Amino acid sequence: MRVWFRSMMSVAAVLAADSWADGDWPQWRGPNRSGVVDGAGLWTEWPAGGPPLVWSSREAGRGFSTPSKVGDRLFLLGAIEGEDESLIALDVRDGRRIWATAVGRMRGGYPGPRSTPTWADGRLYVISSDGKVLCARAEDGARVWVRDLVEELGGQCGPWAYAESPLVDGDRVICTPGGPAVTIVALDRITGATVWTCAVQRVRETEPGARRPRRAYSTAGYASIVAAEIGGVRQYVQFLDGGVVGVAAADGRLLWAWDAPASPVANCTTPIVEGDIVFAASAYNTGGGAARIVRRGEEFEVQPLWFLKEFQNHHGGVVLVDGHLYGTGASQLWCVELQSGRVAWTAPSVGKGSVSAAGSRLYVRSENGPVALVEAVPTAYRERGRFEQPNRSSLKAWPHPVIADGRLYLRDQELVLCYDLRRTR
Repeated sequence: MRVWFRSMMSVAAVLAADSWADGDWPQWRGPNRSGVVDGAGLWTEWPAGGPPLVWSSREAGRGFSTPSKVGDRLFLLGAIEGEDESLIALDVRDGRRIWATAVGRMRGGYPGPRSTPTWADGRLYVISSDGKVLCARAEDGARVWVRDLVEELGGQCGPWAYAESPLVDGDRVICTPGGPAVTIVALDRITGATVWTCAVQRVRETEPGARRPRRAYSTAGYASIVAAEIGGVRQYVQFLDGGVVGVAAADGRLLWAWDAPASPVANCTTPIVEGDIVFAASAYNTGGGAARIVRRGEEFEVQPLWFLKEFQNHHGGVVLVDGHLYGTGASQLWCVELQSGRVAWTAPSVGKGSVSAAGSRLYVRSENGPVALVEAVPTAYRERGRFEQPNRSSLKAWPHPVIADGRLYLRDQELVLCYDLRRTR
């Protein structure tokens, strides 16, 4: 009887919410896809050994999917058995698995999916490694609709399969099948029907003297779309295989394209848009930089501002705090001024990894396990705590830190760890 009552209370909490509340992390990189949330009431310096561990759970299945969190549930993708991927709901109070719904099959050479579920008005939207877009009810995981990016839309992705976390913008779901015919698509959020398609048929030319061949711009990379308003036009900014593009939200028209940040291997990092400035970075000896997107009548022009070959980012993400960018390269944490590209500092920190931020603190998670709390200030590197993640798997810890409702969630394959970040009163 107690189990039934607890389950019904959990369902009611999901059903009652018309939208996510303050303190939730409803999608990839948090409420506004920036990786930054408010830090009020959280530790500004950790005690020895790090924040208190509340619980640990091995109910997530295999995978690299960063969780999302709404109400009293965590949502993520995982492979529970074999090669089948499932959308999974965990109870935030103890990590208990509430339900699991099959989505697709693992692809791409790594043991598990990467997409983060997006929550909107009681429904979840997620993309499997093999390109299935699933809309499911958050209360019980029941399927509402499914679209196949490959079979239905002719999608083309890179060799590591689909890793995108879909964007929900109003009544639409925006995602990237890839390919010259339907590079980016807007789907009706309620029915899954196609609203518009964007065909990016641009080809990135080989640089003079370079050995790389011409590359189709349109192949889906591994990044996720962000929404922005630039020059008075609402648009979606995405990092494709050939470069960064801006697409009109109204009808999918291609507005602009920027080649420089694109790696010849993989583009994974979500772009950052601040006003009319776009920042993007990749790894594999490419680097990162910023460009101003200027509207001239009905057209847009890309005006490069700066580019640093050394400021590379693989898939750990970059955050913008008070005008400065923070992200890890191959072995260093970087602080770079957005407007000028001036390097404020670099420091070894915990090495290559992922970064999220709460207020004036960075949560830097090494792909090898350690987690550091670092001041987000341009004056100098100041570390305010560190701990070693217990029970590490044999694989890289690629999921990003999630900071929600006073807690820190870390995922390492089947394992999910929950830490209390709230200052004692």
